[in-house]
Amino acid sequence: MTRTSPDPFTTPDPQAVADSRIMDFARYAGTDGTDYAALHHWSVTDLAGFWGAVWEYFAIDADTPYERVLEEERMPGARWFPGATLNYTHHALRDLADDDVAIVALDETGAGYEVTGRRLRAQVASVAETLRDLGVEPGDRVVGYLPNTPHAIVSFLAAASLGAVWSVCGQDYAPQAAADRFAQLEPTVLIAADGYLFNGTTHDRCDATLELARALPTLKATLLVNHVGLPWPDAAYPSLVVPWEDASTRTEELTCTPVPFDHPLWVVFSSGTTGLPKGIVHGHGGVLLEHLKTLGLHSDLGPGDRLLWYTTTHWMMWNLVASTLLTGATTCTYDGSPAPFAQPDVLWELAARHRVTVFGTSPQYLLGMAKFGIDPSVHDLSAVRVVGCTGSALPASAYPWVRDHVGEHVLLASISGGTDVVSGFAGGAPNIPVWAGELSAPHLGVALAAFDTEGFPVTGQVGELVVTRPMPSMPLHFWNDLDGTRYRDAYFSTYPGVWRHGDWITVTGHGSVIVHGRSDSTLNRNGVRLGSADIHDVVERLPEIAEALVIGAEEPDGGYWMPLFVVPAAGATLDDTLRQKIRDAIRTGASPRHVPDEILEVPGIPHTRTGKKLEVPIKRLLQGAPVEQVVQPAAVDTPELIAHYARLGAERRNRRA
Repeated sequence: MTRTSPDPFTTPDPQAVADSRIMDFARYAGTDGTDYAALHHWSVTDLAGFWGAVWEYFAIDADTPYERVLEEERMPGARWFPGATLNYTHHALRDLADDDVAIVALDETGAGYEVTGRRLRAQVASVAETLRDLGVEPGDRVVGYLPNTPHAIVSFLAAASLGAVWSVCGQDYAPQAAADRFAQLEPTVLIAADGYLFNGTTHDRCDATLELARALPTLKATLLVNHVGLPWPDAAYPSLVVPWEDASTRTEELTCTPVPFDHPLWVVFSSGTTGLPKGIVHGHGGVLLEHLKTLGLHSDLGPGDRLLWYTTTHWMMWNLVASTLLTGATTCTYDGSPAPFAQPDVLWELAARHRVTVFGTSPQYLLGMAKFGIDPSVHDLSAVRVVGCTGSALPASAYPWVRDHVGEHVLLASISGGTDVVSGFAGGAPNIPVWAGELSAPHLGVALAAFDTEGFPVTGQVGELVVTRPMPSMPLHFWNDLDGTRYRDAYFSTYPGVWRHGDWITVTGHGSVIVHGRSDSTLNRNGVRLGSADIHDVVERLPEIAEALVIGAEEPDGGYWMPLFVVPAAGATLDDTLRQKIRDAIRTGASPRHVPDEILEVPGIPHTRTGKKLEVPIKRLLQGAPVEQVVQPAAVDTPELIAHYARLGAERRNRRA
């Protein structure tokens, strides 16, 4: 059994509850918003009633009406709002007044500029017409190699307005790592920036852009964005080159192409744990409804609000940052380190200066602020109403720190979700109490449960996070998965007809959710999922390394340990010189985020009998799980190695005790 506190850490302010959008929605739908459990029960037992109410409450503007809310309820294969045609971009821009501030562009130097509704609409129209002139049609793919700036949002909205499919990757990814994702899509156009800022350094990505373009043979054109002021080299691109200035300054009228509800909007990628990253396809309508619900009801965003959430463009939180526009609120983009050496508290300073109402971050960021004695309250954070926190479980120790150093008035909303549904499964809302170390409740419309190994729901004990009824933002399919085999295997092979997500959770007696970490081998560092395959591929190319294994282990105090275990090749020695060579290779070949916390020599890497590295069992051994609960020796090619990893985990826990 998992121990929980029966007493909330905070309870909702009655006036804030009364004024919240989730209460207004409940009144609109004819339900009791003061009883969140009852509201949630309705949302998952009457899917047609709930999602139909979301459609009406947010005044979805369809070019053709839907025939019914949900045609079939099976998973996978649920079909939502058949007959409806609409466009995401239309909804993102429809309520923006010309002089409204749509986007505030920020960076780690503290500099920034505003993009008004008039300017955003004009840029989207211009880039869309440029894409159309380049031959982009509905269903074609447009990809971005871009930092988190307005250019990425403009490019996405322009592509979506045409019915093209968008995908984006941050520029800290090496060209080959980006190509591993984009080449699968056979894109028509690449949009790339000259570089990005991070921790006081301007990173030149001009040559990397050229290398990426050469790895994408289907390109008709590359749009080059001058973001950090670096000169583009005079080099031969494999396709037409268009300066961003030319693409984004035309005088055009924006027209949005109506597409079916389930027309692909974007492709987001899995972390590539066991090979090439999987392309996860989401649709216009499903994302539109899910993000309006998540941002509008759970985060209470609307006109006059401002959201600043630290993210990279290849993390699903960027998609939510872009979707802030759907609610009529202002979104803030941020280019840089979350805590640069020059000013570690710059995000709090920017939040104060720009009157941010929803501030989003990761547990590691909050824990780091506390550890290094940084006090956000030196800034005027009176406008901050919500601190959202996601990426991993937020430990109970962080809750008093946020109260004492950000403000007693703040709702601390710990959230858990996934790239897979590009949204949250559980988190906070204005009308739910907060328990320290727990997620307040499953989100509306999410039929969440913890299943035991027999497939039965359990309360008060650890189980697999499952979703038992469909959500509109569940993937349409995986890219290049024509018969749906990989999609079904990813989520529905353990419990047929039930979505298994891959997290260990406890559903408590008072309805909250405790997340214990990944039940698969995906790395989850600082809120960004990383693929172990990306690291293994780089390290195992080095002649000095015979084999490597990287593990990401959540720790009881909220920390995250990501060691890299290596087996040196014959004649090689793992000394400081080789360790630095490995770090440099990972930084260059994958990204700085992939660099491990430690590099440790081991006598070997254990595998299954079919040759798969034992990533999940090794992770659990490092976290202290008994050997007999983790792996059957008969299933391992070198069972004598298991004791070695169990001993490494015990030694680390003893050092930290």
